[in-house]
Amino acid sequence: MSRFLNSSLTKLVPYTPGEQPQGGGYVKLNTNESPFPPSEGVLNALCVSEAQKLNLYSDPTLNPIVSALSKRFGVENKNVYAGNGSDEVLAIAMYAFGENGFQYPDITYGFYSVIADFFRINCARPALKADFTIDISDYMGNDRAIIIANPNAPTGIFLPLSDIEKILSANPDQVVIVDEAYVEFGGESASRLLPKHENLLVVGTFSKAWNLAGARLGYAVGSEELISDLNRLRCSFHPYNINRLSLLAGQKAVEEEKYYIACREKIILTRARVQAALESLGFTCTPSKANFIFARPPKGDAERVYRALYEKKVLVRYFPSGRTKEYLRISVGSDEQMDKFLDAVKSIL
Repeated sequence: MSRFLNSSLTKLVPYTPGEQPQGGGYVKLNTNESPFPPSEGVLNALCVSEAQKLNLYSDPTLNPIVSALSKRFGVENKNVYAGNGSDEVLAIAMYAFGENGFQYPDITYGFYSVIADFFRINCARPALKADFTIDISDYMGNDRAIIIANPNAPTGIFLPLSDIEKILSANPDQVVIVDEAYVEFGGESASRLLPKHENLLVVGTFSKAWNLAGARLGYAVGSEELISDLNRLRCSFHPYNINRLSLLAGQKAVEEEKYYIACREKIILTRARVQAALESLGFTCTPSKANFIFARPPKGDAERVYRALYEKKVLVRYFPSGRTKEYLRISVGSDEQMDKFLDAVKSIL
């Protein structure tokens, strides 16, 4: 680092994304992307005539995607916020509502802690139970804001909405963020709880269930007051935060959700097939409701299996510390990709 860097940032540890290989020939199951392309309407919309408008700024009101999402969730535009990927949404929300700190599980999406360190937000991290589920008693009568990934990452375990509502009711003076990056793969959105809980902020992304990871598009749904807070920060920092083509892609995707529902259903079926195959080989898997499988190899030697898969050009995710060190997170790809993965696993075992 340079000698000019702010001294308060010298100990910042950046988030480490899954590897993005530049060469071909890899079976890429390490970043929870969709194996399917965007819908035809999205592809047709991203045409030459639209690209020619890139000399113009995008709509600072973000109306194309905000209006589409408001219709989808049955709310008004004032209840929807859009961001440059859900990571930006989460960062702004944690900065906006973290004056008294945040609380989230010790095993969850690693970017929460990076954001907290960046903004110097004090955080508490209650441990998940032995089966990787959340003990909701840890979140009752809290003096901090709360963030819960639901389904959780990297476990894929879904916390029932009845428990989410208990947490919301027990913390009426704290914002509760429910990060639903994977909810479309078998969970249930907490957005239906919005009319009863002004402290609820539901965050989502187009990177998983909408086949648009490269578009960098995320959103939040909440009360008019919470969304106004987020827009106050956005317009003070990055008013043109979403480019024209991503706004258009997101709008068209929402309008063609039937296509994406079909893609999700295929992923769910493939997930069940691959999980059953892994369990027949002696793996232990959590009950995933996400587009990935969290699996422990027969002897818990996840690092050995991870490295052996890498040598075979099969990429999965390995988290080499704490209770996750015996597990692999395997994104659910196409049937062809998953067959190659299973063949590789069998040869390694």
